[in-house]
Amino acid sequence: MMKVLVTGANGFIGRNLIAGLQRRDGVEVFPFDVDTPADKLEEYCRDCDFVYNLAGVNRPEHVEEFMEGNFGFATTLLEALKKAGNTCPIMNSSSIQATLENAYGMSKKAGEDMMLAYGEQTKSRIYIYRFSNVFGKWCRPNYNSVIATFCHNIAHGLPIRVNDPNTVLHLIYIDDVVEELLRALDGHPHVNEEGYCYVPIEHEITLGEIATLLYEFKESRNNLMIPNMTEGGIEKKLYSTYLSYLPEDGFSYPLLMHEDERGSFTEILKSVDRGQVSVNISKPGVTKGNHWHHTKNEKFVVVSGKGLIRFRKYGSDEIIEYHVNGEKLEVVDIPTGYAHAIINEGDTALVTLMWCNECFNPDNPDTIYEAVDKEENSCEK
Repeated sequence: MMKVLVTGANGFIGRNLIAGLQRRDGVEVFPFDVDTPADKLEEYCRDCDFVYNLAGVNRPEHVEEFMEGNFGFATTLLEALKKAGNTCPIMNSSSIQATLENAYGMSKKAGEDMMLAYGEQTKSRIYIYRFSNVFGKWCRPNYNSVIATFCHNIAHGLPIRVNDPNTVLHLIYIDDVVEELLRALDGHPHVNEEGYCYVPIEHEITLGEIATLLYEFKESRNNLMIPNMTEGGIEKKLYSTYLSYLPEDGFSYPLLMHEDERGSFTEILKSVDRGQVSVNISKPGVTKGNHWHHTKNEKFVVVSGKGLIRFRKYGSDEIIEYHVNGEKLEVVDIPTGYAHAIINEGDTALVTLMWCNECFNPDNPDTIYEAVDKEENSCEK
């Protein structure tokens, strides 16, 4: 069992890191924060095999508290490790501001220097990370993160202030941070030429772009457009972060159901390049469809009820039939050039999940009405 001490355990990075550590087999976490009994630190420092020092002060009431919180606690931590004769590896959380001549930066730099000196003296491995702007779930709004503040305010219908939309931010996502910190635990951190550890995935984006995206996320409940979900992209990470700040009484939102005597049709979500997803409900005995498409194509999945999907290729007399039901889920492709219809054969509602490769465009619907049964076309004429 590997025993891991995490200081600043109740903080933003600490909570996410502990959640990651707890998913690992053979790891026991020693959480330490300001409300932990002081004598626990000596006990943890005696028994731990690795230390994540995430404790620190970002926005104290008095400037002198920077040095006390960022340098002073590090001193206490190292003294406890020395007293226990424990030379285990230490990961130390610092900031890109450690190079700046301000109270916060100088306190971080002092902590770095002390850690490095301790490492030289004890031969302990020291991993110093100079974090830029970390964002993600569980970050405290209206504190020291513009992402957390913007997400919280927009999700709750509160105003935000963008002083300069052209301000460029360098962001790292909390899940990427945790993944990197777990690499350090395994002894494989990313290290730059200066000897500092770093998170290899960083995003550059302007403040104005962030605000625009977050307002688009809010509007997506109305227009149903989902953001770009490209793996590893900033938009996907920002959207996940935004959702974590929704008010607890606002997780759900209504959809517009287009209802008539046959049942209903409801769009669920749309995308720029992946089409849309809808749900179709047909009453018993109802037939829907009887049209074909040039380029538009669909996938049907009956999730409840019993139905019959019928096809006829344009210009052909042959009718193809597929019986479907909610007890055996299967996808039925709706190819281009085939008139198609779906019939409710049961005595309950037929519920069909539908994906279409493009969002509906009333100016170019690409829907040519033609009954699968040619006799019905003759009757209509």
